[in-house]
Amino acid sequence: MATETLKSRMQEKIRKSHRTVFLREDFDALGGYDQVGRALRQLVGQGRLVRIGKGLYAKARKNRITGKPMLAAPGGFDQVSKEALNRLGVKWEPASVEKAYQAGNTQIPARVVIKVTGPFCRRIAYGKYRLGIERTST
Repeated sequence: MATETLKSRMQEKIRKSHRTVFLREDFDALGGYDQVGRALRQLVGQGRLVRIGKGLYAKARKNRITGKPMLAAPGGFDQVSKEALNRLGVKWEPASVEKAYQAGNTQIPARVVIKVTGPFCRRIAYGKYRLGIERTST
């Protein structure tokens, strides 16, 4: 019986997981830092994952029209970015723009904007989508 490769073990872990966002640290128990990095690059190249930030990856699926990888989350970039913030342990809340929309304003926010309390300086983006951050004065 052939031994499983690191990449196949990572694929299995991703497939079984209910999460849509993965941190690089999620795979530390499977192999060394460099090995995990190479396997993640291969999975991104194959279209099974997409990179949304430094050390942040999201599940991907093949777009039926273009054949290119896209976010597999049902809520799209909005859901992925909020899950990434939760995984990173960042305290956040919807920004004033999103609250106005939820309160009955008919204008749809053009991009995801959140309000962060505390230090946070990462960029979360995928393609043309980028997470907008409002700072709170603490």
